Amino acid sequence: MIKNVPINSFTKDELNKYILNLGEKQFRAKQIWKWLYVNGVKSFNEMSDIGIKLRDKLHSDIDNIRLNIDQHQISKDGTQKWLFKLSDDRKIETVFIPEKDRGTLCISSQVGCTLSCSFCHTGTMPLVRNLFTYEIIGQILAAKDSLGDWDIKNRKITNIVFMGMGEPLYNYHEVTRAIKILLDNEGLCYSRRKITLSTSGVVPIIKKLKYELDVSLAISLHAVNDDIRNELVPINKKWPIKELLSVLEVYPGVNNSRRITFEYVMLDGVNDSIQDAKKLVKLLEPIHAKVNLIPFNPWPGSIYKCSSEKTIKDFADEVCYNGGITATVRHARGQDILAACGQLKSNSVRLSKEKVANIKFA
Repeated sequence: MIKNVPINSFTKDELNKYILNLGEKQFRAKQIWKWLYVNGVKSFNEMSDIGIKLRDKLHSDIDNIRLNIDQHQISKDGTQKWLFKLSDDRKIETVFIPEKDRGTLCISSQVGCTLSCSFCHTGTMPLVRNLFTYEIIGQILAAKDSLGDWDIKNRKITNIVFMGMGEPLYNYHEVTRAIKILLDNEGLCYSRRKITLSTSGVVPIIKKLKYELDVSLAISLHAVNDDIRNELVPINKKWPIKELLSVLEVYPGVNNSRRITFEYVMLDGVNDSIQDAKKLVKLLEPIHAKVNLIPFNPWPGSIYKCSSEKTIKDFADEVCYNGGITATVRHARGQDILAACGQLKSNSVRLSKEKVANIKFA
């Protein structure tokens, strides 16, 4: 278990305060921050311009933690997946998807998930707990270590998406802290456009998300009527489609250069008709939107099948060419290592019978 406070749970302001409370000059905090998030050091002993006395104090007060890699898999298509073992022996998964013009790291925000989306493998897990800030940031640091990605001029991880295990808006406090660390221009230095939060639609938190973080937003929609969405995404029973879309209509504000992405998994005979495509266009007309069509990725025990290639193409054409909304088809990556969208489910929780406790919903 963790003895001391992990240093990568500190925001920059908190690190500044800690250093000042030690009687040190503030520039020391800036030096430490750079060592952590620009140089990627794993030990305080590597901070060569920090005095030995301060390094010893850091060792006694705080930990510089790297997540333990329990398993590392590489797909035949180049996708990589890490299974991380946390300090309490829980496990989470993180996926890196390399492409020609970018590299996307898909990170988790919870151990398990509370949403129970019927098409999603992760949704069959119970929610065990939220991740702490250092565990969210730790996924990125460990992936950068593994990929040799500490040259900011030649980044391999260019985009970060909160699309792994869990609903990030149900861990809003820790996710917000982690994103502030990611955004700092003297550290990891990711732009708001390169960070995407994916949510199934926690309406009260979406209302404040724009003003507090202003990162890119993706909505797991997956259906065009409440009856089907209630089955696919049960959170819809609490905040139905009309209520969700009403808050999204004003979300982008004056920043119309950025669109909200609507994720839509293609399920054979469930939500993939041309009539569904036309209804989707009508629903999204008031919103500055784009649609990401996701061919369903099979997993053991699933009751669904993926729509045919022709059905997906016809659906995309209806949305894009006839409806005037940008529609892209996400090509499945890492299926052979169960790293594709909707397939994440760590072995440790796969067998767990634990119940969710003390979870408060907005």
